Order: sequence, then C-alpha cells, then structure tokens
Amino acid sequence: MLKSSKSKLSVCVFCGAQNAVPQHFLEAGREFGQRLAENNIALVYGGGDCGVMGAVANAVLYHNGWVTGVFPENLRQLEQEHHALSKIIIVDSMHTRKEIMYRKSDLFVIFPGGFGTMDEMFEIITWRQLRLHHKPILIFNQNGYWDHLIKLMENIIETGFARPETYSFYKVVNTLEELMEYISTYAAEGHNDSVEKDQTLEPVK
Repeated sequence: MLKSSKSKLSVCVFCGAQNAVPQHFLEAGREFGQRLAENNIALVYGGGDCGVMGAVANAVLYHNGWVTGVFPENLRQLEQEHHALSKIIIVDSMHTRKEIMYRKSDLFVIFPGGFGTMDEMFEIITWRQLRLHHKPILIFNQNGYWDHLIKLMENIIETGFARPETYSFYKVVNTLEELMEYISTYAAEGHNDSVEKDQTLEPVK
C-alpha cells in the first residue's frame, strides 16, 4: 500500500544525475531514500531516473514512500523524467522547477552532485539570505566531497562578501546518521509547512 502524500515532513533533495560516479555515492542515496520512506517522510526532487537522484527516488518508491518529481520539459533533450513516481510535475523552465520544489518542501538536503546541484544549493541559500524563507538547508558532505566548496563559502563570509549570519543559514553534516538525526528531530518537533507548502516566494516577516 502506497503511503499518503500527507507525511509529517517533505524533504527536498538536490543531487547529481550522473551514473558514472563512485558506487558509494549511489549507495548512500539508496540508503537515504529507504530511511525517508521508513520514517514516512516524503521526497521532493528533480524528477529524473539516473544518478544519485534516481537512487534516492527509487529507494523511496521501493519502500512504499511518496515521491514528487519536478521535471523541466526542455530537459528531455538530455535525460528523461521518471515514469513511476507518486506524482510528476512537468514545468516550462529550470527556474520554475526550483520554485515549485521550494514551495513543496519543508527542508533541503544537498547530496554530492555537479554544477546543477551547486546552482540549486546557492540559490536556496541566497533566498534564505534575502529572507525569502527560513527553511533548514543541510549540506551532506559525504566522504569530504564538499570540503573545498565549504572552505570557499567560509572564505566568502570571512572576507566580508557575505554577512557572518550566513553561517547559520546552512548546516554541514558528514554522515547519514547525522543527517537523519537532524531530520527526525525536526519532524518530531513539528517543524513543517504542510498547510502552506504552495505559498509563493515572499520575504519572511
């Protein structure tokens, strides 16, 4: 029996869509997807069926969880959307994709990925910096994958190109255990926007 989409939390995952990556990244994606499903936490993601992206989604589905994919129509020239999701939303642009993923999510997890993943991560951090939202952003630094980028972000802040408060806008976690502990605690405390997930982007009062 497929679980209801009305789970206690919706987690948006930004991650890579390439299959030709070390297997431990794909394995971590599958384990994370399984844990989401087992905890009745819904997945929101980019709608593809490859790489870490596909690994997370397929694991959630395999374990009877709920998955919403948001896929840009023009991306079909490069890859195909997943055809077995709980819900698929086809949109007209990458920007619309990111906005819908934001609106349908309670928090964001950045898995290892490429330039598209970094684009999504920096946009969601920038929106937080501009007070367009106050949702948690978790950077999963698996096997030190994001070490150099984290150092660059620290340098940006320390040099003064971003305010010191930016440190509080994201949290770096190094293991799946840390990641799930944070998400589970956040869910248990009732921090979700389930009623207002379709809100438009607007400054936080």
